[in-house]
Amino acid sequence: MDGSSPLTTPVRGFCLSRLTLMLALSTLVIPYYLHSRALEEPIFDVPGSSAILDTPLLLFQVTRLTCGGFILAVRVNHTMVDAQGLTQFLGAVAELARGMQAPSVLPVWKRELLEGRNQQQLALVVYDKLDEVPGKDTDTKASSVMLPLDNAALRLRSFFFGPREIAAIRAQLPPHLQKRATKFDAIAGWIWKFRTVALAPNPDEVMELLVNVNARGRKAGIPIGYYGNAFAFPAAISTARELCTNPLSYAVELVKKAKNQVDIEYMRSRVDLIALRRGRSPPITAGMYCLSDLTRARFDNLDFGWGKPVYGGPAPQAIGATPSLPWLVSFLLASKNTNGEDGIALLMSLPGHAMDRLVEEMSKLLRLSADVTLLHQPHMFSVKRSAL
Repeated sequence: MDGSSPLTTPVRGFCLSRLTLMLALSTLVIPYYLHSRALEEPIFDVPGSSAILDTPLLLFQVTRLTCGGFILAVRVNHTMVDAQGLTQFLGAVAELARGMQAPSVLPVWKRELLEGRNQQQLALVVYDKLDEVPGKDTDTKASSVMLPLDNAALRLRSFFFGPREIAAIRAQLPPHLQKRATKFDAIAGWIWKFRTVALAPNPDEVMELLVNVNARGRKAGIPIGYYGNAFAFPAAISTARELCTNPLSYAVELVKKAKNQVDIEYMRSRVDLIALRRGRSPPITAGMYCLSDLTRARFDNLDFGWGKPVYGGPAPQAIGATPSLPWLVSFLLASKNTNGEDGIALLMSLPGHAMDRLVEEMSKLLRLSADVTLLHQPHMFSVKRSAL
């Protein structure tokens, strides 16, 4: 292979399946996310659709529910699009379904913008130096973090970060970070630190946080309408000891530093690295964790003529098809809590004992958020009226 994916579509451009399910939408939706067990039957795994080559580019499944609602499930070959590209495509489908003559944003190919430069030495330098980190390929010492191979050993739970929770996280940061840290920086730093605390690994364990950074809007020259993959996963790296004992600002700073690496040259260097690593994947360790921010993809805003969806985002059952994914990957989605408050939802899987610890840390954050809210409420003083 030359590194490209040949496209031949005699009859397999995309597949469409239809299903009627004797369930109502209320049985599928829980706060912040979909109920994964309820989705085990509706999500049909089309045989031969899991590979990269010789597989349909798109699969659509429409499931009708007894309440009159429906589920649109989409499976896409990730070599074609990223999350924002998929949203652009589905948005175009939604606009045509609502009667528009043409999509408001036309597709742009321009794949040459992110072509590699065959500068192998530069590619090696830019690759976060992950290969030099102790505990990687050259280290045969067993990890203190056990990697679950059975999803039954994991507990799935969703967490919600609204304005109060984010304010409580910011309150733990020094003034300069309170102003500079984005919502993602704050949430990612908090999750990385306290997920590590919950797992209680060996203090010398190398913990890696991979954060997805989209190159769109970063002076990369990527035009509006470009729907191909335009993201990278720079890594924040620390030992468990430093991550657990340092203040929260330590983790947040590492997240910001990792994100700030990404520019057009970084993106092209990653392409060079993929070519250099052809046939070999980077090593996956138990200390590795990936946060994928889908808040700007806005799947929840898609309207095919029936209004906005109750939920838009990845299906937990589909993620769980690969045992390591729910353990290693979490998605951040724009969401609302039970009070209708806007915020960010995160779905995470951990072993039971670790999940209990993380829930306790979240409870501490909620108590802190109440204190922060109380601190910023206007003070009310009783007024004694004068007799004059």
